[in-house]
Amino acid sequence: MATKNNNSVQSGKLEKAKLISDESDTIEFMFNPTQLVFQQSVQLNPSDGARTESGLPKVSFGYPEPCTLSLSDILLDRYEEGTSVLDDLRKMIKAVNFAEKGDAKGKRPPIYIFTWGEQQYLRCFVESITYKLTMFLPNGLPVQAKIDMTLKEVDASVSQPNQKSVSANRQSDNRQNRLISGR
Repeated sequence: MATKNNNSVQSGKLEKAKLISDESDTIEFMFNPTQLVFQQSVQLNPSDGARTESGLPKVSFGYPEPCTLSLSDILLDRYEEGTSVLDDLRKMIKAVNFAEKGDAKGKRPPIYIFTWGEQQYLRCFVESITYKLTMFLPNGLPVQAKIDMTLKEVDASVSQPNQKSVSANRQSDNRQNRLISGR
């Protein structure tokens, strides 16, 4: 019989996914995502007309693009309370606007850390958000919505309040290191 490691065993307590920021309100998801979709690509610099001996276009590799994390069908549900989901939506939509406090106020979107439990997945900003109102009370009050959002990675050189700016070192930086170190 295997012994359980206390660090790897769940406490049984439901942990909610969150977007945490010093520059804006923390966004706690009402219901956790059912999947996290990461996308990573490399910028290519094709040479027009330049071909290899076999006729394929010559390609010069540019740089790695920032990682994106797509969250789909995030549910907001206020049906049982009989209240509107519009305030919850406004809070999430504010995430794609400019920061409200700190050094970034009015200059750029707030920087978040996407976390779920103890796992820190991505240091990012909200690149886009789409929502659908999916359920209404007889008086037209929207009580349920589904949200899709795309988060785009930023490195530590984009500073947050009370953080020192660090220049990016992409040679030793990779996705695995970010997931392990929680950066």
